[in-house]
Amino acid sequence: MKITKKSSRQRRARKTRMKIRAQDAVRLCVHRTPQHIYAQIISDDGAKVLASASTLDKQIKSQLKSTGNVEAARLVGKLVAQRALLAGLAKVAFDRSGYDYHGRVKALAESAREGGLQF
Repeated sequence: MKITKKSSRQRRARKTRMKIRAQDAVRLCVHRTPQHIYAQIISDDGAKVLASASTLDKQIKSQLKSTGNVEAARLVGKLVAQRALLAGLAKVAFDRSGYDYHGRVKALAESAREGGLQF
């Protein structure tokens, strides 16, 4: 098997998810593409999405010129935090999906914290 950038990221993501699963914690999962960023709050058993937000949401897309930047990630973080609090969730584990905690992923996490989520 050839080691690629994607397979390395998936290995890191698996390792993190196993630690989160051992804690029985609800997780805030982030996925990014060059043009968009997605955030989901997933139940502790991994079976159900409890809240979600992305740059494809009409609320966010209408406010932005570009959806693949740090400002877009901040808005997604704020929106997912609002939706989580409405669903009665305040404490989550942050699952960065093997991405570096830098740039858009960091911006999303910090704005979710400012929005009231604890992790």
